[in-house]
Amino acid sequence: MAKWHENLSKYGNLFSSDSISGSSPPSVFVGSYNYPKVFVGPMVPPIHGDTSLLDSPERWTGKSLEEIVNFRLNLIRGIQKVSIHQTEGRYIENLQEITMSSKPADSDLQFTKTTSTSVSLDGESAPFGPIGEIKTAKFYGTSATKSIEKTFYDKDLNAQDAVLHLYNSGIDISKIQKCFSIGMLGKKRKLVPTKWSITATDDIISKSLTEEILNYALIDSYKVFTYEHLGNLFSVVLFPHRWIYEMIEAWYSDGVLGFGSDFEDARGIHHPPAIAGAYFAAKLGVTEYLVKNKIQSGVIILREIRPEYAIPVGVWQVREGIRSAMRQKPIIGETFDDAITLASKKMSISKPEWLSKGNILKLIRQKTIADFF
Repeated sequence: MAKWHENLSKYGNLFSSDSISGSSPPSVFVGSYNYPKVFVGPMVPPIHGDTSLLDSPERWTGKSLEEIVNFRLNLIRGIQKVSIHQTEGRYIENLQEITMSSKPADSDLQFTKTTSTSVSLDGESAPFGPIGEIKTAKFYGTSATKSIEKTFYDKDLNAQDAVLHLYNSGIDISKIQKCFSIGMLGKKRKLVPTKWSITATDDIISKSLTEEILNYALIDSYKVFTYEHLGNLFSVVLFPHRWIYEMIEAWYSDGVLGFGSDFEDARGIHHPPAIAGAYFAAKLGVTEYLVKNKIQSGVIILREIRPEYAIPVGVWQVREGIRSAMRQKPIIGETFDDAITLASKKMSISKPEWLSKGNILKLIRQKTIADFF
């Protein structure tokens, strides 16, 4: 935050103004405050050119926390208050065109007054910089991504199928989330706050992948994958078992260790997870790996959130962290116990602590119908 305020004092004229001209990455944001009348608008940096990196989480792996926060704080968010049921009309249709665009969209925004230099931080979506209420907005040079355009005009496709169609067409998840958010998908369309659309998209895709996994043969070994970035340490353990999945998180708050976890079996999860969007983001990363390798397994994910993770940058970092973990060469364990020992080896939390905070041992002990025949 200190760095951000230092930046403001140097480049304040770029960020505190009653107008802005720049290239939107392309990016739109739907707030949740005051639901069902929410603040909706584009995010635009005070620069022209290829700004796509500023809102492409899939390309941020390997970047430092400082770099990511700096990308994001360059984005000025224009807003207008809109009912979630208003998915047509010039303003929203312009934003849908931006969202569909395959390249940054040149944008000129006039604000009703000078932008406020506050910074928005929440755990689900990536941060962004100042906010200004839009008086007029003009956008130029959008170029529609064909598969998104086709899905947008298909009003017979329900939202779930539309999300899966875009995912299977190779569209980045962060892009699908924006389409979902700005009311472009499904039969009964509405605007969805960005942080909800992020979780919904991860949930829809990971649920579909899990259904595929249930048809595959079980893995025959104990594999441990680890990855560390942005002050987050992840360990993923795959073990021979029908699909069960648990994620346990640990974090430090004022020197006190806190834990959160949630789990599912083949029936899925039917309540909002205790660890919110991170649950589905991590599940998506690991189910992609299982589908790609056509295997079924039990999964436990351990996530240690270290004090270095000073500013939350959104659950995309969980999804991309797990995707990166699954690209590493796994360590092979002899038994489940051995695999958990290996998984917790680099962590500051002991194996008994992890296991006592979760339900995985109870899940493994539960008999299946097959055990009785």
